[in-house]
Amino acid sequence: MTATTARPSDRRISPVFVGILAVTAVTGWATWSGFAEQPGVAVFLFVTAAWIVSLCLHEYAHARTALHSGDITVGAKGYLTLNPLKYTHALLSIVLPVLFVIMGGIGLPGGAVFIERSRIRGRWRHSLISAAGPLTNVLFAAVCTAPFWLDALDGVPADFRFALAFLALLQVTAAILNFLPVPGLDGYGVIEPWLSYGIKRQVEPFAPFGLLFVFALLWVPSINSAFFDVIDALLRHLGVGDPDRYCGQYLYNSVFSVIRDAGPNIGCTS
Repeated sequence: MTATTARPSDRRISPVFVGILAVTAVTGWATWSGFAEQPGVAVFLFVTAAWIVSLCLHEYAHARTALHSGDITVGAKGYLTLNPLKYTHALLSIVLPVLFVIMGGIGLPGGAVFIERSRIRGRWRHSLISAAGPLTNVLFAAVCTAPFWLDALDGVPADFRFALAFLALLQVTAAILNFLPVPGLDGYGVIEPWLSYGIKRQVEPFAPFGLLFVFALLWVPSINSAFFDVIDALLRHLGVGDPDRYCGQYLYNSVFSVIRDAGPNIGCTS
């Protein structure tokens, strides 16, 4: 079964998603042009809106792949409209990821779309459905880092460059964390079809706690430091220097008055 079995209205792009795109475009222009009186506000809104767009596309990739693999119910559930309000767990899918971006610069989409796996035949299809989401983050990361590794930053305003670097950080962390083979994350969904029935039964009770387990580990200072050392090294390999990433995160957080007033001035100005 293919997408032709879904009604056109099931695939119509939601006005909610169009609105988020509009916010991304307007705040991206404000960041580029320096129109905003407080550059941190424009960077915050631009990065947050762009991050939500990537969350929507992450879940859309899961749903679209499932549709072409045999689950024709995803259309009726609204998953093909890119409307985040249609997700199974809006709190895990939008609110918590944005909070973790604000709190620690960690990008991690949560589980959102419910796929009727019984309708899908073939282990490769099950694995591809799970991989489709984080692969979207890989694509986003490639787009965000392309100006850096292509040396195409001439004429790009500093604030926009900083915002792009921070957005690249979020996409890279989202891709890496989602590909971890932890129950409840997409990485485990990729390998699960290839595991024995006994192993899957033993792991199943831990699936609801996989995301919390990862969050808890990232709060351990030594693990957090090692994780971001890997992320920083990867970003540097892609041409994104530490100053750009640090300044992007600093400007993003500067929207909060406490951080703006008490935080150190690290020279992140246009």
